[in-house]
Amino acid sequence: MMQAVAAAGVQKTIAAMEQLLASGLGAVTTAAAAIAKAFSDDKKMLCFGNGGSAADAQHLAAEMVNRFMLERPSLPCLALTTDASVLTSIANDYAFGEIFSKQIKALGAAGDVALGISTSGNSPNVLEGLRVAQQRGLLTIGLTGRGGGAMAALCDILVAAPTDETPRIQEVHAVVIHLICELVDLTLFGRAK
Repeated sequence: MMQAVAAAGVQKTIAAMEQLLASGLGAVTTAAAAIAKAFSDDKKMLCFGNGGSAADAQHLAAEMVNRFMLERPSLPCLALTTDASVLTSIANDYAFGEIFSKQIKALGAAGDVALGISTSGNSPNVLEGLRVAQQRGLLTIGLTGRGGGAMAALCDILVAAPTDETPRIQEVHAVVIHLICELVDLTLFGRAK
């Protein structure tokens, strides 16, 4: 029974990845090219999300700041999900819905990249962060699930996993994050030996 459930989950993830591949990965390659351009223009990337998406934002920032597959210089990327004092201060003094937008106001500048992650595409604090990012002239990128939710209207580039199941969306996002990292590395630094 357990093996059948596990196999069904794996099959759903593979089907979602196959659908994403069949679409040509256009949004993924467009996002990676835009991020690489921002880095080459001495801009930074701000990543954010809630729960598992917060972990994905931190994962992406770690790969950019440290390294992915190439030995290369660090790239300026911040996860807005990591400073407990900032997060709790904003949530306590203002509202949880502003935990990302206030950081973007403080840290974001025109030409930077704001990458919001929400499996539903409807997380209020992620949407508010993307709204503020748009207003400040940041390029907005969203990682979400099928349809994009309200996030679709706030993103210059939207990567929507072709599924409605949260675990499958998160699994696709993990692959997309690695693809973005690898494409950025190759664009800026060439192929590994």
